[in-house]
Amino acid sequence: MEENLYEIKDSKIRCSVCERRCLIEEGKKGMCKNYANIEGKLIHIGYGKLSAIENRPIEIKPLFHYYPNSTALTFSGFGCNFYCPWCQNYHLSFSEPKEEIPTISPEYLVNLALKNRDEGLCASFNEPTTLFTYLLDVFSLGKEKGLYGTMVTNGYFTLKALEELVESGVSGFSIDIKGCPEMKRALGTIDHKKVFRNARKALDLNAHVEMIYLVITNTNDFEECYKWIFKQHSEMLGEEVPLHINRYYPMFRWKEKATSVDKLLELKEIAQREYNINYVYIGNIGSIKHESTHCPKCGKTLIIRANHRVIEWNLTKDKKCPRCGTKIPIYGEFIKDKGFILF
Repeated sequence: MEENLYEIKDSKIRCSVCERRCLIEEGKKGMCKNYANIEGKLIHIGYGKLSAIENRPIEIKPLFHYYPNSTALTFSGFGCNFYCPWCQNYHLSFSEPKEEIPTISPEYLVNLALKNRDEGLCASFNEPTTLFTYLLDVFSLGKEKGLYGTMVTNGYFTLKALEELVESGVSGFSIDIKGCPEMKRALGTIDHKKVFRNARKALDLNAHVEMIYLVITNTNDFEECYKWIFKQHSEMLGEEVPLHINRYYPMFRWKEKATSVDKLLELKEIAQREYNINYVYIGNIGSIKHESTHCPKCGKTLIIRANHRVIEWNLTKDKKCPRCGTKIPIYGEFIKDKGFILF
């Protein structure tokens, strides 16, 4: 399958799917191992090569303000463009698509989602942009069938790629914040501001965005870094965009101790008090209190979540606080009494 986002540079190809913009020689692959220069064309060798397909609740992404209590048929490929040394899905992200892996058609995924009574489709687990052309086909077909499209991503795609994703049917983005410009121990070649640039662009394209800051001990948890993150969020995205401050646990090559809960609580307070971010959640600690939504004006508890499901919904039909009338930013409808099916 030929990729559509590339430029020819002499005998090399410049991939324009993500901001790595790999310059690929004839017969070679880009950094993510999914795109290759074959006879002067950028070929998507990872097209339809999937590593996982499973039914997942939307809250696990995490997406708390997007089609609450729905489920999405979630799928993944192989490879990544970041290779974080703490990756929890390193067995997928640090692998590459093999020719012998069968190709799963977009039609199969969409039909499976419909059969399973999912409300949408989600690309997750590894970095979804490794499946770019495939995503366009899957989400376009899903949109035709009434399924929403969403991604769990590091957000490092080009603006053109982002525009095509939204046009194809992606309306929800769970975007990881890996760090800040001052972070030196890992991912030192990443332009972290482009992640916020893309989040802003997605909002401008009328998509829903939630940001996830995995707080990694002795890595991206220092004052200069978290203040940069909160400032970018506040100034570029605004107070209504949810921010998830999540606990890190040692994984793969990163052996720093798990983030202290006190640190997470401190960061939540700073984000709310100093940067006026209305919806700040703490994840990966199993706290109902810190995964619930409260009215930013009067403090009333509006949505209670547990085990990645909505267990109490107290908004009015027009998604307002019943006590003070404050409008709560919720994209899509609350899926009431949704059964959760595993296959």
